[in-house]
Amino acid sequence: MATAGRAARVRDSLAGAGCDVLIVSNLPNVRWLTGYTGSAGTVVVRPDDVVLVTDGRYGDQARDEIAAAGVDADVRVGLTAPAQVAVLAELGAGFARVGLEAATVSWATQRSLAAEAFPTAELVPTNGVVERHRAVKDDGELARLEEAARIADAALALTLPRLAESPTEAEFALELEVAMRRLGADGPSFDTIVASGPCSALPHHRAGRRRIEAGDLVVVDFGALVEGYHSDITRTFVVGEPSPTQAELLAVVAAAQAAGVATVRAGVAAQAVDTACREVIAAAGYGDRFTHGTGHGIGLVIHEDPFLARVPTVELASGNVVTVEPGVYVAGVGGVRIEDSVLVTSDGCRPITHFPKDRPCLPSPRTT
Repeated sequence: MATAGRAARVRDSLAGAGCDVLIVSNLPNVRWLTGYTGSAGTVVVRPDDVVLVTDGRYGDQARDEIAAAGVDADVRVGLTAPAQVAVLAELGAGFARVGLEAATVSWATQRSLAAEAFPTAELVPTNGVVERHRAVKDDGELARLEEAARIADAALALTLPRLAESPTEAEFALELEVAMRRLGADGPSFDTIVASGPCSALPHHRAGRRRIEAGDLVVVDFGALVEGYHSDITRTFVVGEPSPTQAELLAVVAAAQAAGVATVRAGVAAQAVDTACREVIAAAGYGDRFTHGTGHGIGLVIHEDPFLARVPTVELASGNVVTVEPGVYVAGVGGVRIEDSVLVTSDGCRPITHFPKDRPCLPSPRTT
């Protein structure tokens, strides 16, 4: 991955963010900037250098990972929290405007830094300084995202026949996660969603003890994690032959998802993708049953910029990787969601999830 040049890009953004130095405390941003994967660390981006501040558990690991990433950064270790604050005070000395990541710095931390580390500086709240660079993936990031998607596709292919054996939602979710690990994933991207029957009308239902039965709609929303990078895919199945209503829901959501994917292109407003999906669903009479946004970026975080929603956000850019996942949810009947992750290109998009969408009907559970 092109980790070594990232700090320079962020440094070029500091003036526009109104600060002279940036304190990066959001751990995915820390990892993206330096290659460091520990659970505690703060990066200080200054005009002429980059310094990672961590505690005694991670000093050697941080040096090794930063060197492996080819990043020119110093590592400073503070054995206690006050010692780390003292290091930050030293690194920020002489700067009039110190930027903090407003979305992740607590009020208590801000007050502590103002009093103990930067008493004479102006603390500037910043938003998205690192994230807007993170949103465009380099080749190394894309390779990891594609590997995570490949593993998820393969795991679903291996486990899908189990739905014909009446497992519980939780059993199927566990088997899917185990399959991803056996295929090389570091773990699931998030808690796997398996929602069956009436539970499929709940967009973020937690896989539970309900046994999957003939006639159920089954929403399976999951992903694999590979070297910090996530995949995200949803497929909806019917166990047995679909009812007329189920068949209609599947067809409507499939058409909406196709319309959304067809809209994705560099330079298109993220909101336009949401609108394209929503118009298809509304025309079918289910507009009030599409209760969430159409998609989001994926990378080091499962939900990250850019977001595809009803409110204006940003224009899509080449190198973004986003999901397109419209859904319709009808209480008492069930729900359907279809999701793919796609790479945004100058002339459209390229899917990185490939599990088939044209075979949603599964055999009825076998009886003994």
